[in-house]
Amino acid sequence: MVARAYHHYHHHLHLQIPHRRSRTLSPHSSPNPFSLGCLLHTHNHPTLTNVTPTNRFFSCNSSHDQQNPNRETPTYNQVFSRRMAMAGLNPLHRIALGVSGGPDSVALCVLAAAWKADAGIGRNESDGCIDGLLGIVVDHGLRSESKDEAFCVSDRVSKMGIKCQVAHCDWPGGRPKLGHVQEAAREMRYQIFQNVCMENQIGVLLVAHHADDQSELFILRLSRNSGVIGLAGMAFTSQLFPMSMTYDGEELRNHGILLVRPLLEFSKDDMYKICQGAKQEWVEDPTNKSLLFARNRIRTSLSNISPIIKSELQRIISACQKSRSVIDKACLSLIKQCVTINNHGFAVIDLLELDPLNVQDVCLSKFITLVLQFISQRHRPVRGRTSKLLLDYMRNLPCKTALTAAGCYLCAVPKSKGTKVLVCCSPYSPLLLRKVSSHKNNSKDQNHQLQMAGGEKNLDMATIVEQIILDGKSQTDCFISYASDVPFLEVKSSESILNEGKRRGILSEPTFQYVLSLQKEEAKQFHTKTEDLPEADSCQETRSATTLSELIHPEVLYHFMNRFIVTWKFQMGIAENITIPSNEISFKDALKGTNHNYFCSSCVVGQDNVAVVRHMIDADWLYLANLSTGLSLGHCQEKCMPSSPKVENREKTTSCSDYAKLSAQRALRALKFIPLAARRSLPVLVNSRGLLLSIPSVCFEYCPYLSVSAVLKPRVPLGGGHSSFI
Repeated sequence: MVARAYHHYHHHLHLQIPHRRSRTLSPHSSPNPFSLGCLLHTHNHPTLTNVTPTNRFFSCNSSHDQQNPNRETPTYNQVFSRRMAMAGLNPLHRIALGVSGGPDSVALCVLAAAWKADAGIGRNESDGCIDGLLGIVVDHGLRSESKDEAFCVSDRVSKMGIKCQVAHCDWPGGRPKLGHVQEAAREMRYQIFQNVCMENQIGVLLVAHHADDQSELFILRLSRNSGVIGLAGMAFTSQLFPMSMTYDGEELRNHGILLVRPLLEFSKDDMYKICQGAKQEWVEDPTNKSLLFARNRIRTSLSNISPIIKSELQRIISACQKSRSVIDKACLSLIKQCVTINNHGFAVIDLLELDPLNVQDVCLSKFITLVLQFISQRHRPVRGRTSKLLLDYMRNLPCKTALTAAGCYLCAVPKSKGTKVLVCCSPYSPLLLRKVSSHKNNSKDQNHQLQMAGGEKNLDMATIVEQIILDGKSQTDCFISYASDVPFLEVKSSESILNEGKRRGILSEPTFQYVLSLQKEEAKQFHTKTEDLPEADSCQETRSATTLSELIHPEVLYHFMNRFIVTWKFQMGIAENITIPSNEISFKDALKGTNHNYFCSSCVVGQDNVAVVRHMIDADWLYLANLSTGLSLGHCQEKCMPSSPKVENREKTTSCSDYAKLSAQRALRALKFIPLAARRSLPVLVNSRGLLLSIPSVCFEYCPYLSVSAVLKPRVPLGGGHSSFI
């Protein structure tokens, strides 16, 4: 049945269906009209006023459509169900839907609701909504009427039986500039999607990108001279990692939300048909017709092309996706074979194992990008001159020089004779510090357990997402090609890909000429680097969150550079008459099992009770060298103050400088095993006056009363997490 439906669906794709214009509701034609304003304010830009319409309207099927419901809806439902199974999903899973109110997201709501209902998933007795389905509507707050619009869309989705939540954007840096509105709004939207999913313990997010979106993106990236990886378009499934980690009292968590695009086989015309067949209204946004934006210009050009051109476009995109699957598989194999990640946050690439001279350009470039993205935790693509520079660097054996690129510093590993490359975070990277969200243990069952709709067991959210990914891989492994089966591994430019596609018969001559003309036309209009991109992956990009002037508080977890979990506190309790041995640091062992509550108030952080975290600098290990010989500081007279009025004041004779001297000696021994370049990316704790307190990675602490921890916990794993382009 599914195979028959799939064949029928693709037969439908190849039929030329005239575009059915939706009727715009007016106050006189509908009892409940709702006018929606446009996304961009244009009244301040006279040159744009006549180009960009100013209102959005709800549209619905005409009376003719209502009398003749779409008879192809069951076919759409079956294709949707098959695609969900390919992603590893079943109707018992809890799922979120990104909803804008347009025909694409409304069609997604229709199909998702039917998918759940067909499986017998019931409705919640309290609100009457389908179990395990949540719509998320984002109010970007860029227009005065946006709040009302968001609630109107939410109300319509709720009437479909889907619980809906409206989330409002907060713009701490102020409203984005006009030329960056769409990009900034998209990034904010996907971050909110992730936050809402985490709050509701939902591990899967569906978005409504479809086949026409893929075609538009293909032409857009073709005009930017993207390679085969970029031309593969949007992934069918991928993982998104929230900016902030959570701590449940036992474990640090950073669940990757599984992003699924189940409509990539559907066309835009299909979106309208699905909405009309279900008698659902949608939002038409006239800004989508403005030729000011690249995607809109491309969309207009592609709107009237023949079914043959549409079909051939999908074929070449599919060929690029197969190539990308092979490249991804090869890169993961290379990572396992020749990359070592050190717990101090740097990587070592074994060039002899990698054999870069015999690795294809596209695979080697992607491999280097993955390693650099992991170390820097900056997930921008590496393109153009930087990509070529890295390729040349890796192939210049033996490695004798250093290079700074993509937020990383690369150099030869000492004593490796240039056969190994060190990759560490660049000391010039902007500091990032995020507070880790904390959930109390007494709410663990509520906040950290995921009840599957219709299921009997409470399962951890990360476990469920992991199982979904495994199930999806088992469904799609049969589609993964071998290198001998894919066409574009050797080509180096977008135009070469078109030529190779024509040579292999993927593109006919008319389609080749048409696509080439679109490429050249759009390339002429490309003048900035901040053009419109459609996919959610841009939300992986890190934003600066802190500076050196910001202080961190004791017993609070912080994520430093999206790489280290840093926390510090006072060690409470100290015994009397402590003697520090001359060759071992055992002071802290004496603190255990005591009942006194003292802390050092003179030499650690004073009365501020705060500290600052930053990168290690050259002056820090020079300071350690001086401190280890006892030259940098005289004896520190400590005054131990009671933290409780019940404990009487005492004076201690223990010397902090003696402890610091021994701690510095041990730290210097540990630093000998960390390459000089990698030391500069280690986190360091200083007090508000700049005094070095701790280098936790090498167990240096200036005062025995201080306890500092730094654990490597990258936000995004090596390889970027799961993705599939099937």
